[in-house]
Amino acid sequence: MARFSFRGFVYVLIVMLGLLSAAPNMLPQSIKQQLPTWYTTSTLSLGLDLQGGSHLLLAADTNALFEKQLNSFSSDLLSELRSQNVRYTKTSHSLTHKDSRSGSVVFTLRSADDARKVKDTAYQISAQPNGSSALDVEIKQSTVTLTLNELYTEQLVKDTLSRSVEVVRKRLNETGLTEPSVTLQGKDAILVQMPGMSDPTQVKKLLGTTAQMTFHWAANSQSEQVMNKQDTAGNTYRLEQKVALEGEHITDAAGVLSSENGQPVVTFRLDSAGAKQFATMTRDNIGRVLAIVLDDKVVTAPVINSVIPGGRGEITGNFTLPEAGNTALMLRTGALPVPLTIIEERTVGPDLGSDAIQTGVESGVAGALLVLAFMVAIYGRWGAIASFALCINMALVFGALTLFGATLTLPGIAGLILTMGMAVDANILINERIREESKKGRPAASAIEVGFDKAFATIVDSNFTTLIAVSLLFMFGSGPIKGFAITIALGLVSSVFTAVALTKMLMLRVVKSKHKNTQDRAQQRVPLRFSSPLLRLSDKLSGINFLAKRKIALAVSVVLTVLSIGLFAKPGLHYGVDFTGGTMIELTTPTLSTDELRNVIESNAFDQIAIQEYGSEHHYLLRAPVLDSSGELENSNAKQTDALKRAISQADSEVSFDKIDMVGPKVSGGFAELSILALLIAGGGMLVYLWARFEAHFASAALLTVILDLTKTIGFFALTGIEFNLTAVAALLALIGYSINDKVVVLDRIRELLRLDPNKPLADTINEAVNSTLSRTVFTSVTTLLALLPMAIFGGDAVESFAVPMVFAVVIGTSSTLFITSTLLYLLGSRREKQGKAQLKPTAEEIKASLSHIP
Repeated sequence: MARFSFRGFVYVLIVMLGLLSAAPNMLPQSIKQQLPTWYTTSTLSLGLDLQGGSHLLLAADTNALFEKQLNSFSSDLLSELRSQNVRYTKTSHSLTHKDSRSGSVVFTLRSADDARKVKDTAYQISAQPNGSSALDVEIKQSTVTLTLNELYTEQLVKDTLSRSVEVVRKRLNETGLTEPSVTLQGKDAILVQMPGMSDPTQVKKLLGTTAQMTFHWAANSQSEQVMNKQDTAGNTYRLEQKVALEGEHITDAAGVLSSENGQPVVTFRLDSAGAKQFATMTRDNIGRVLAIVLDDKVVTAPVINSVIPGGRGEITGNFTLPEAGNTALMLRTGALPVPLTIIEERTVGPDLGSDAIQTGVESGVAGALLVLAFMVAIYGRWGAIASFALCINMALVFGALTLFGATLTLPGIAGLILTMGMAVDANILINERIREESKKGRPAASAIEVGFDKAFATIVDSNFTTLIAVSLLFMFGSGPIKGFAITIALGLVSSVFTAVALTKMLMLRVVKSKHKNTQDRAQQRVPLRFSSPLLRLSDKLSGINFLAKRKIALAVSVVLTVLSIGLFAKPGLHYGVDFTGGTMIELTTPTLSTDELRNVIESNAFDQIAIQEYGSEHHYLLRAPVLDSSGELENSNAKQTDALKRAISQADSEVSFDKIDMVGPKVSGGFAELSILALLIAGGGMLVYLWARFEAHFASAALLTVILDLTKTIGFFALTGIEFNLTAVAALLALIGYSINDKVVVLDRIRELLRLDPNKPLADTINEAVNSTLSRTVFTSVTTLLALLPMAIFGGDAVESFAVPMVFAVVIGTSSTLFITSTLLYLLGSRREKQGKAQLKPTAEEIKASLSHIP
C-alpha cells in the first residue's frame, strides 16, 4: 500500500508540473498581472504561419571563402619563397566548384632541390593551433600544387558561419526588428525568422550585402599580383591584389551629409591598430591612389596628398542618404565573412496567420470533443476516465512544449490533433484487454492488473515503431515540420504515461472505492461490466473468416497499387514549390477581376506566371517557375517577385499579399532526395525493429502491407490533385507510423495465441487474433477519423496536404490490417511450415525446459 501511495504521489507530481507549465498559455491577463513575470512569460511561441512574418534561408558561398583563404596563404608562401631565393615560374590559379575545397594554386620550381623548403615554409605559414597545416602541398616533377586541407576547410566553414550568425543578428537588431531569430541550419545555411514582417525587401538588401571593405593601392611597376576592379560608373581600376588595410578595423560608421558639398557620405573611424597602420601607409605612399573597395566595387579612389592621422576617414560615392545609412550600419556591425545567398523565402501575412489560428483551434477542439464523446459512448464511466487521461495528456504535451521553449506552428496543431486520435489507441487497447479478462470471470481489480500487463508490451511496440518515423521527420524536416515531429513524439511518450500509469491508478481507485464498504467477499469478486450499444454491436462482429477471400483481397490491393503507380506516372503528382522550386504568391485584391489581374501581369512583361482563383472571390494564387538554375534566388525570382508586387500594388492599392513562398533549386532538389531517403530509412528502421521483436515473416508481412498502403496514398495524391509538398511528406511518414502501429497490435495477438497453442492451424490462429482485436482496430480508426475530419473539412488549404490524405490513409490502413496483413502472414507462415520451420522461435524458458529433460 505504501509503495502504491508513493507511486501515486510521483504521478500527481508529474501531472501538476505539466499543468503548471501549460497554465501560462491559457491564463487570462487579469490573473497574469498578479503572478511573477518569469512564470507568465513562459509561454508557447507562435510560428510565422500563425502570427505572420517572414523567414529567409541564407546559404553561405563557401567557394568564395575558400578562394580568399587559398589566395592569402599562397600569396604569403610565394612572398616568403622569394625572400629565400627560391625561384618558380608559371603561377596559375584554378577553381573547381565540384571540389569541396574549391581550387588550387599551381607553380613550377626551377630547381627540384627546393621541394623541401616549399613544404617546410608552407607548414610554417599555415600551421594551426592543433599542429596541423591548413595547406596540402603536392609536388610532382617540380610542379607544386597547393590546396586547402579538408579538416581545415570544415573548421573554417564552422567558424565562418558562427561569425556570420552574429553579424546577421547585429544587423537585424540595428533595424529595430522585434525578436528576430537567427540560427544555423544544416552545414552551410542560416535561418532568419522575423515575426510580424510582411515585406522583407529592405532586410534582404542588408543580409544579401557582404559589406566587406578593403583598402588597395593602385598598381605600379613594382606590383606583382594585380587585379582589375570597377566602380558603379563602369570605370576600371588596376589595383594591387594585396590588401593594404582590412575593413575589420572599422569601429564606427555613420551616413551623413558632407559639410563641403552637402552630398551623402559615409564617415568611419578605425580602432587604434587600424589608425596606426593607416597613418603609416598614407605617410609612406603620398601621391598614390588608394582605392576603397566595398563588396568588389570601387566606391572611391582618392589620391593621398598627406598623412591621415587619427584613424578617421570618409567614403564618397553616388549614395542616397538611406543608402549611406545602410552602408554605415553594415560597416558598424561588421562585414559578413562570407557572401550569403537567399535560397528560400517564405512570408505569411498577419491576417492569414490569425485565420490559421482560429481554424486550427476550432478544428482541434471539435475533433477533441468528438473523440472524448465517442470514448464515453463506448466504455461509459471507464471511457470517461480514459477521456480525463486524454485531457491530461494534451495538457502535458502543452506543458512540455512550453518547458522546452518550442514554437507552435500550424502543422504542430495538426500534430496535436493527430496525437489525440492516436493516444486513444492505448486506452482502447487497455479497455479491450480488461474486457477480455472480465469475460473470463476475473474480479475487477485483477482484470485491471492483468489487462494492463498484457497491453503494455503491445503499446510499447506500436508506439516505438511510430517514433521511428517521427524521428526522421525531425532529422530531415525543417521549421514547421520539425514542430510537427516534436509534437507527435511528445504526445506518444505522454500518452504511454497517462494510459499505462494514470488511467490504471484511477481505475483501481474507482474499483477500490466501490468495494470499500462491501463486506461480502462474493461481491468483491464480481467482474467489471462493460455495456454499451457499440460494444454489443462489436461483439456480434466476431467469428468473421478474414482469410476466406484472401486471394480476392490481395488481388484488389495489388491492382489498386498498380493503378496508383500508373497515376504517379501520369498525370503524376501536383508538386508544390518545396519540390519544384520557384515562387508562389497568395493574394487578395478587392478591386481586380481575374482578367484585370492577368492584364496587369502581362502588360508588365512577366512571363510564365500562372493565375489561379483560390478559395473565396478576389483571392488568387500566382505561380512562377525557377528563373535562375544557379540557385541564387535573389538574382532571379526574388527580383521578379518584388517587381510583380509593385505592379499589382499600383493597379490596386488595397491588395494584400497573404502568403509568399520562394524556394530556390538548391533547396527544392534537396527536398526530393531527403524525402525519399526518409521514407527508405523509416521502412528499414521499422523492419529491423520488427525483426528484433518478431520473426522475419511477421516483419515482412507488416512492412509489405505498409508499402501497399503507401503507394495507394501516393495514388490518392495524384488522383485528387492535392498539392504534394513538405506537409504531404509529413503525412506519408505519419501514415507509416500509424499503419505499422495498427499491424503490430494484430501481430502481437497472433504471436500470443501461437505461444498458447502452437499446434492449432495457422489460419484459425490468425482469424482468432484478428477477431479478438477487431473492436480495438475499428474503435481506434473511428476515433482517429473523428479527430482528423474537422481538420480535413474546415482546416483550409494550409493543412489540406496533411489532413485529407490522412483520412484516406486511416481507412486504407485499417482495411489492410484486417485483410492484407493477415493474408500475407498466412502465405509466408504456410511456406515456413512447408520448410519444416516453427512459426516462432523458442523462448528462453522453453529452451531451458527442453534442456532439463536431457539426461
